[in-house]
Amino acid sequence: MHYLGRVPYDTFLAMMQVSRLHIYLTYPFVLSWSLLEAMSAEAAILASDTVPVLEAIRDDETGALTDFFDGDALVEKANALLDDPDKRARLGKAAREFVLKTYDLKTQCLPKQLEWVAQLAGK
Repeated sequence: MHYLGRVPYDTFLAMMQVSRLHIYLTYPFVLSWSLLEAMSAEAAILASDTVPVLEAIRDDETGALTDFFDGDALVEKANALLDDPDKRARLGKAAREFVLKTYDLKTQCLPKQLEWVAQLAGK
C-alpha cells in the first residue's frame, strides 16, 4: 500500500496504470475525478457502497463495492481481488469502457454541454 500525498498528474496516472487495486472510500460526498481517472486507466476498483460511487461503480461489473463501515469486509474483498488477476483485468476493462461511454470529454460531455448552452440561448 502506498500513500503518495500530492504528486504531479503524470506521476498519478503512471501509478494508476501499474496499480493492482485502487481502493476508493468516500462517505456521501461528490464523485471525485480521481475515481474516474483510475477507471480510465483500467485500474481495478474496490469502492465504498455509497450514493456518489454508485453513479460509476456497479458491483462485479465496473468494480467491486464494500460497506464503508465494515473494515473486515474491505480486507476480505481487497484480498480476494488481489488474488484474482483475471477478475481485476475484467473489472478494469469494463471500468474504462464505462468512463469512455459516459464521461469522455470529446464524445459525451462537451457535446452535451454545448447542447445545453444552445438550449439556454434559445437556439
